[in-house]
Amino acid sequence: MGYIFDFNNAVAYEKWFDNPHNRFVAELENRLMLDLLKPAQGESVLEIGCGTGAGLLTFIDAGVQVTGIDPSPYMLDIALKNVGNRADLHRGIAEDLPFEDNSFNHACFITTLEFVEDPKKAIEEACRVAKDRIFLGVLNRYALKGIQRRVKGIFTSTIYNRAHFFSVWELKQIIRLFLGDVPISWRTVCHFPAATGWMTRRLEKFAMLQRCPCGAFIGMVVTLVPRFRTRPLAVPIKAKHTTGAAAG
Repeated sequence: MGYIFDFNNAVAYEKWFDNPHNRFVAELENRLMLDLLKPAQGESVLEIGCGTGAGLLTFIDAGVQVTGIDPSPYMLDIALKNVGNRADLHRGIAEDLPFEDNSFNHACFITTLEFVEDPKKAIEEACRVAKDRIFLGVLNRYALKGIQRRVKGIFTSTIYNRAHFFSVWELKQIIRLFLGDVPISWRTVCHFPAATGWMTRRLEKFAMLQRCPCGAFIGMVVTLVPRFRTRPLAVPIKAKHTTGAAAG
């Protein structure tokens, strides 16, 4: 089942957005998500691990029909307060989604895979319920900020002690394992962990910088290609009986 955020975690996560730098970080991550996923107005998106609803609000503002699922009732309580009846909220785990195949156009994870018990199963479930694309937004194990978080966890207890950080190559390997050679695009943001000035905002939008694999946040979109399994079918053929001898 992975780690489920408790009441204190949920409150701390909501307060995280009070910091201007953190709001800037969330803005970068959400913009990257929209740029890569490219959901059209009226399409449906499932956010797996929707938390307090920050990602849901981004999709709502883009005119997308949103559904959120999270295992934490405390996170969902805050999400309900933030999004109201503009989103369909469910309680459940990423590895066992309570939805039919191809129920949504897209599915996304935003810093969710880090805390699930089986990331491979979670991605497989997302591919099952989505029919067009999935978005994976994860914390980068090779970013300076990711290294700082892990080192801090050695000396003090933080939420990141329970997180598994990823890399671009690890995500690609997981996807190729069960989807094969499907189209994959990725970028990273949050390369400057301490600055929020106008120069930083401009640099973070440069495509060349976002192609660097060391940004603190990795955004990866996978285009789902339908695969068909065929099996031979026996075709019954009734032999035609002939009478008399053939001339020759």
